[in-house]
Amino acid sequence: MPCEADVGSAAVIMRTKLTLPPWARRALLAPALAFLAGCQREVLNPAGDVALQQRDLIYISTGLMLLIIVPVLILIVVFAWRYRAGGRDATYDPNFDHSTSLELVIWSAPLLIIIALGALTWSSTHLLDPFRPLDRIAPNKPVAAGEAPLRVQVVAMDWKWLFIYPDQGIATVNELVLPVDRQVRFDITSTNMMNSFYAPTLAGMVYAMPGMRSTLHAVLNKPGSYEGFSANYSGAGFSDMRFKLTGVDAAGFDSWVGSVKAGGRPLETAAYLALEKPSEKVPPMRFAAVAPGLFDRVVNRCVAPGAPCMHEVMAADRRADAGGAAGGRALMPPRHDAHSAPAPAAAPAPPTQPPAAAHASH
Repeated sequence: MPCEADVGSAAVIMRTKLTLPPWARRALLAPALAFLAGCQREVLNPAGDVALQQRDLIYISTGLMLLIIVPVLILIVVFAWRYRAGGRDATYDPNFDHSTSLELVIWSAPLLIIIALGALTWSSTHLLDPFRPLDRIAPNKPVAAGEAPLRVQVVAMDWKWLFIYPDQGIATVNELVLPVDRQVRFDITSTNMMNSFYAPTLAGMVYAMPGMRSTLHAVLNKPGSYEGFSANYSGAGFSDMRFKLTGVDAAGFDSWVGSVKAGGRPLETAAYLALEKPSEKVPPMRFAAVAPGLFDRVVNRCVAPGAPCMHEVMAADRRADAGGAAGGRALMPPRHDAHSAPAPAAAPAPPTQPPAAAHASH
């Protein structure tokens, strides 16, 4: 996060003060609070329209709830003071058991708040559905007619992020560059375990799961450098599973694509399988070309040579169920395509009985 250095400095101060006398601890507390006060929260300072609408939703929901919380907190103090043991102004009525007007206030106000929150949640859930293409790229700025979204395929690995730009034919690791004011469609999956893709300044969190494809539509409206990370614990390297998000103009994006194509290496099947192995604190990497259909093979879990694809296995399962045969994976032959190593020749089946015995049987 932008305030990560400040938090680290404050943490050092808080750890150090444990060994200091009380007067020194108090002296160090003020700088620690000053460090934390300088933090910039990206959730409340977004650079994209989807994140902006989500932030407004947080503000509106919080305001609606405060309409009940603040009066209740005030009334707690008022009642405690008015009906204290030494008070003389309060009316003492031991037979009081019901007040229609009081009941109406107690029940109608929370009910109206719940109705308003429910309507807001229902509408925003559909409006900000990550699978739904955007209607606008900024307030009062609709998506240009006929402009296709930029496609980015996201693969959560252990413990790094792979970004494939299928239309540009390039890929990066732990580096995501987007043109501002252009709709982006993210197709998201994972290689090994459930993870989550989260760039707070861009949009909300979306899960990444092996064998499944999630989708997120978003837009970045401000050029600059931001950060994304995994919001779902996934093992030893989780803390450093972060990526750099950079917003540039259209010309800057085209220039960046050209630099990647000029200076990167190809991401073929062998390179991907090596990249897929668990690794921590991986620096940004660039690939000038990507093996055709790589993302689809990652989703279908058949990147390794000879591995049957999930959609092929499921199709074989359906045929087997219809014919009453065995399961589909048992029926699937090894895969052979342009990106797979040739399969070894099958060994000849051993005879069911020795040749002499077979001759004697005749």
